[in-house]
Amino acid sequence: MQVAEQDFDYLGRLNRAQRVAAEFGGRDDDGCFTAPPLLIIAGAGTGKTMTLAHRVAHLVVEGVAAERILLLTFTRRAAQEMTRRVENIVHASARDAAPLPSGGLPWSGTFHSIANRLLRRFAHNLGLDPGFSVLDRGDAADMIDVVRHELKLTRASRRFPKKDTCLAIYSRRVNTQKPLAETLDQFYPWCVDWADELGELFRHYVERKQQSQSLDYDDLLLYWKHLVGEPEFAEEIGSWFDHVLVDEYQDTNLVQAEILKALKPRGNGVTVVGDDAQSIYSFRAAEVENILGFPDQFVPTAQVITLEQNYRSTQPVLDAANCLIAQSERQYRKNLFSERRDGARPAYVTVEDGDAEAEFVVEKILANREQGMQLREQAVLFRGSHHSDRLELELVRRNIPYVKYGGLKFLEAAHVKDLLSVLKWAENPKNEVAAFRVLKLLPGMGPSYAARCFAHLALNGHRLGSLAEFRPPAAAAGDWPAFCELLVDLGDTEAATQGWQAQVTQVRHWYQPHLERIYDGIDTREADLEQLEQISGRYPTRERFLTELTLDPPSAAGDLAGDPLLDEDYLVLSTVHSAKGQEWEAVFLLNVTDGSFPSEFATGKPENIEEERRLFYVAMTRARQSLMLVSPLRFHVTQQRRDGDKHVYGARSRFMTEQLLATMDQRFAGRSAQGAGTFRVRSDRTIDVAEKMRQMW
Repeated sequence: MQVAEQDFDYLGRLNRAQRVAAEFGGRDDDGCFTAPPLLIIAGAGTGKTMTLAHRVAHLVVEGVAAERILLLTFTRRAAQEMTRRVENIVHASARDAAPLPSGGLPWSGTFHSIANRLLRRFAHNLGLDPGFSVLDRGDAADMIDVVRHELKLTRASRRFPKKDTCLAIYSRRVNTQKPLAETLDQFYPWCVDWADELGELFRHYVERKQQSQSLDYDDLLLYWKHLVGEPEFAEEIGSWFDHVLVDEYQDTNLVQAEILKALKPRGNGVTVVGDDAQSIYSFRAAEVENILGFPDQFVPTAQVITLEQNYRSTQPVLDAANCLIAQSERQYRKNLFSERRDGARPAYVTVEDGDAEAEFVVEKILANREQGMQLREQAVLFRGSHHSDRLELELVRRNIPYVKYGGLKFLEAAHVKDLLSVLKWAENPKNEVAAFRVLKLLPGMGPSYAARCFAHLALNGHRLGSLAEFRPPAAAAGDWPAFCELLVDLGDTEAATQGWQAQVTQVRHWYQPHLERIYDGIDTREADLEQLEQISGRYPTRERFLTELTLDPPSAAGDLAGDPLLDEDYLVLSTVHSAKGQEWEAVFLLNVTDGSFPSEFATGKPENIEEERRLFYVAMTRARQSLMLVSPLRFHVTQQRRDGDKHVYGARSRFMTEQLLATMDQRFAGRSAQGAGTFRVRSDRTIDVAEKMRQMW
């Protein structure tokens, strides 16, 4: 019998727990769909994204307006994927739900992108210029570096922390909301003696940002927090949304958790999704207590729904992962299960040393390939990027192509930053960092001339047209008129919104001779800029283009990524942190020893050990059907003669308990040797050597 279109079950793909989570809530006395606070604990591979997408779609089908749903994610790609799925589900529901607006979910995006939109709306309430600039990590570090030099901290008799370290300290301090002294003591003990100087540096850094009307990544969240810290604004913004949903809640920091609580203090309409067992980003100030303590924030406590059916891995892999995480003291208890009962048990393989480890892994990878498993379906994971050094040499020797994840961002390419800086300066003439970068592109325009030029601009009210009155160095005199004309054209407010994409082409033409003069590898760099020009067509205004590209940039650049990959297949190498959210048929985990799992730098506190256990768990749950943990027995000492054989023996990882080992096949893989295996023992006679030894005494 054919099912009527109106009877189509758009939640039919969900299992029982997923469906309960998607449908959670009901209608109030006014007939509106509401829900108390909900926490969805989504174990690894349990369909978290599908469940959250169906929940959002269910809200729309139940009559909640799309513009009254706030969906917060950690990447723009995740927000786009979620919106695409919601649109498909709503369309398939065949209900009378209003279709989503042309832009999908109007308030779907990353924490930082939503903050950017809100801060521009409330700019006058916050003392901000609505045209403020957003500094990427590189620009923020450069601004800190300028302040370091001005305060003469770089001339100290003892080595002062570099700009990137200073920015990391600043970021951790504001995101954890801990005093600077405590931040230094816990995470940067080698910088404790500089506490007073760092405090002064950060004060001047904040003042410099305010003067230039610039906000860094952390400021976006801090300003949002202060905005909703005022009950008047918190109530106004909170009233815009009937439902607030947060993806990957285990990765939120304290500031993000406080923002969510301020928006919906009673938790009405709040749904957060995550897995405490995959909270591995404390180095980015992520706070696992946010998800562990979420239910108790509200009265009555939030409903907790746990997803345990895994759609990724075989049961033997899950048995090992369940055993590992069960030993964690504080967690939401879950027992992942799969309908895939086939597959071999994970293997715990001990090898002689790092060279034997590389040889063993390569042999197994090639054997898998001979059995029909492509290279790209296999991954080698490791705790630190240097742990793959020997393996990479062996891969090159065997002519096995590979990619290694964890590289630099597109916007870190110098030529891309150059072009974007021109647009950023035109967007915000007070943007000192962008101005200095652009000015120094001109021949003869060093730091001193750039500083004088920017001071001239400030004296003239940051009016870009006043640059024509500045006398540049002789080497730049020929380029100066065209440069000034370009900035005046870009500074036209109407041009920045109507057909603004032509400005990218205009800047590219101006930049071309400087690109050829300053850099090598012009072809690759030109291709990057062409790609940037194509990307610009997706954004309605220049401000949206600059801000969103800064907050969530593409992840590759020609001048940093090396030679293009010419092979049709390639092996994947990745740190465990970079592998989160990915999956492969076969996973090899290198260097499973104490000092790596857990890291030797994380053994000082119990909470650090627990995060290392979660990191180990994330690594194990990336495998679909084959998991091998490789543990070298000895490590060669560095700084010895080339033919030296000094070594130390590694200790078995404290996570590899007898209970966990019982879920695995254990073996030793010796290094292959010429002629090995050609001799066979013929006699079955046994010798009681133990008795002979006892008789000696």
